[in-house]
Amino acid sequence: MRRKVVIAVAPVKHPGSEMPAGCRNPQSADEVAAEVVACARAGASMVHLHVRDESGVQTARMDVFSRTLDLIRGESDIIIQGSTGGLSTLSLEERCVVLNDPRVEVASLNMGSSNFADDVYINTLPDIRYWAGRMGETETVPEMEVFDLSMIGTAHRIADEGVVSRPMHFNVCLGFESALEATPENLCAMRAAIPGGSTWGITHDGMKDLQILGGALGLGASAIRVGFEDSFYYAPGKTATTNVELVAKARALVEAMGLEPMTPGEARRTLEIKSKSLDS
Repeated sequence: MRRKVVIAVAPVKHPGSEMPAGCRNPQSADEVAAEVVACARAGASMVHLHVRDESGVQTARMDVFSRTLDLIRGESDIIIQGSTGGLSTLSLEERCVVLNDPRVEVASLNMGSSNFADDVYINTLPDIRYWAGRMGETETVPEMEVFDLSMIGTAHRIADEGVVSRPMHFNVCLGFESALEATPENLCAMRAAIPGGSTWGITHDGMKDLQILGGALGLGASAIRVGFEDSFYYAPGKTATTNVELVAKARALVEAMGLEPMTPGEARRTLEIKSKSLDS
């Protein structure tokens, strides 16, 4: 059998990022949901969503988020991954408000603080424990977001404390401005530090081509992520009009390497997602 991998999509661009001409960034609940459903049909098995208002700004208001999930669930069983991250002025509790919707099955759990461009992305250890605890209460699978090697050590620490369970699920985050560069050497170093028995994937922020995603697949990644939150590009100078195009490019890469995209059901088993009602 061919190895199978998760194709994840993060469809909504950062509020401050510059969008190339011709790209159509989904923003309203209807636009985001329609894009997610189309991405699922193109091969995505998981979607990464922040709670954003109609102008794209991160917020703690759940009305737009829950309406988006209503519309997605009307047509797709794609895995919903909520975010507890993002540069914002939200409080500790507000950053994990996505966990209040039982349809969120996976959530990002940042394993430490990092420079982001001219800002500092702050994730203290007590805060990480709090978010992990809330994920445990809601039976939401944490995806460990790691931006450097020390964050893999933090994941070990909170697992030893019993705050999260093993095996863990990691997402290697490369290419963020002022953080770890997206190079083959850095990818290999991060991969070597991930504990055996864990699953792992890759996010390449500011991606200009698919080389790092392909390298990660070659190193055994079980997931790759594309989408306007990360990049509009799939090749030098070539941008996608929609997220669906990026998912299609990711799928073509996966299949060209002799692999197959996972269905949402297969991804749920791989990530050990506990059964939740898809239409709660």
